[in-house]
Amino acid sequence: MATWIRGILNAMYQGFMDSLRGGMVLFYMDKHINQRESKRISTSAELRRRESVAHHSPSKQSKQQRESKILKRMVQCCALNGGIFWLSILVFEYGLLPFLKYILTIIFGHSSGVGTVVWSWMRPVLSFTFGTMWVLPLFLLSRIVNSLWFQDIADSAYRYRQGRPFLLSSMSKLVADTFFNVLVQALFLGQGMLISKVPLPPVGDILALLHMCLLYALYAFEYKWFNMGWELHRRLTFIEGNWPYFIGFGMPLAVLTQLPDSYVISGCVFSILFPLFIVSGNEAEPITGVCDCPLKLFSPVIVIANTLFNKTIGPVHRR
Repeated sequence: MATWIRGILNAMYQGFMDSLRGGMVLFYMDKHINQRESKRISTSAELRRRESVAHHSPSKQSKQQRESKILKRMVQCCALNGGIFWLSILVFEYGLLPFLKYILTIIFGHSSGVGTVVWSWMRPVLSFTFGTMWVLPLFLLSRIVNSLWFQDIADSAYRYRQGRPFLLSSMSKLVADTFFNVLVQALFLGQGMLISKVPLPPVGDILALLHMCLLYALYAFEYKWFNMGWELHRRLTFIEGNWPYFIGFGMPLAVLTQLPDSYVISGCVFSILFPLFIVSGNEAEPITGVCDCPLKLFSPVIVIANTLFNKTIGPVHRR
């Protein structure tokens, strides 16, 4: 029993430490990728030159080097989500609103109740306008842009560690896997929110945190597994069977995103930090086989998702 518990704790600790590895390799990964690509192009160009000399034909120009932009994309994520999005919300909440309230107190006086009444309806109108005209459009735009940058980071990191992506065997399977994956993740997120409403606060909070740890670990590793050609059922089975490691891996991001009270601010924190976890997931080698009891938290949503797909599109995944 003690050995079993020690193995679980060790796997969780290793997962936690592996999740932080992205921040350490990020700053030299671009350099290594570009050096390797430059060497490959130089070698190819030399081979083509020798072939052209041997056959007395002009050599073709070598392909342009595909420069890695992992660090650049990371900076762009920080600039968009932290420097523009998050900062604009802070300026509005702690700069503009207090300033307008101060102006009203000057106009109507500190002791007058008119300023308080005006501010009581003025603040909700300003907040609603700011939310609909700025926060919501920027939030949607950032989700789209972030997904493109995340994919760029994931592809570069995978080529650095694994080489050429394998992907799935057919386009139809790829599309079905993608849609099914989105549905499963949405249902799993809803399951975690329902679990958090358990009447016993510590139990509900802990179970909700476990859900978020596994979900964020799935987010980080699925870029790598997708490039390896793993289908969704294999990805989920692997996480459920080796849950101690993946709980530890997703723990830092789950805790940091739960600290803000605002869902929007939590999304900003996630978007700033997630690229590091993508890189960490590509670098990590999960610890397996430490627990014989799978944590089947994904199984209920798989049943629901299969039912929905069977009634609409047709059978896609079965477990």
